[in-house]
Amino acid sequence: MARLINYYNDLSADYSTSKLVPNKLAIELLESAEVYISLRQETLPDISPEYSLTQIEQENKNWWPTHCEVFRQGRGDILVSEYTNNLVYFCADGPFYGRTAVIHREAHWWAMLTQPGVIMAWPIVMFNGEVVYSQWNCFDNVTKEVIARGNETILRRGHRGACYFKSGQLNFFSNVYASDELLHWLRR
Repeated sequence: MARLINYYNDLSADYSTSKLVPNKLAIELLESAEVYISLRQETLPDISPEYSLTQIEQENKNWWPTHCEVFRQGRGDILVSEYTNNLVYFCADGPFYGRTAVIHREAHWWAMLTQPGVIMAWPIVMFNGEVVYSQWNCFDNVTKEVIARGNETILRRGHRGACYFKSGQLNFFSNVYASDELLHWLRR
């Protein structure tokens, strides 16, 4: 039988539970997220000996904890910047083509998943070259109920290429469209 592992053993922070990371680390991760975004090129870089899958996978491992913290902080401005302009997103009510179309749909999900009193955790995350696969849960801090859960597969060509394909399956146990108040909170 295969042994179970902690998927965060080699990452800079563990987001497998609803436990918050120390504030100093959270700030460092947000700063790193902005650095990674500044490295994104408008044209998807080729995979080559100079930009190998090994390097891309390591960059994705470095990026993952920043992505989780950005989500927990409700930083829609950074989430938007993690995507290429030509992003393709396959999901139950998709497909969506282009960053603008994806953002318009995802804004409702982000607002619900990052609202005050809710915390998100990603117990499973796996990497293979430019592929990042995760499973996640959102918990209500008062009732301890799971309000949403799902999984997603992201193709991210490291910091230079950013996220260019995303496929997700989401189960919400509440209204899928966020109120204007929640959307305003996310855009703060």
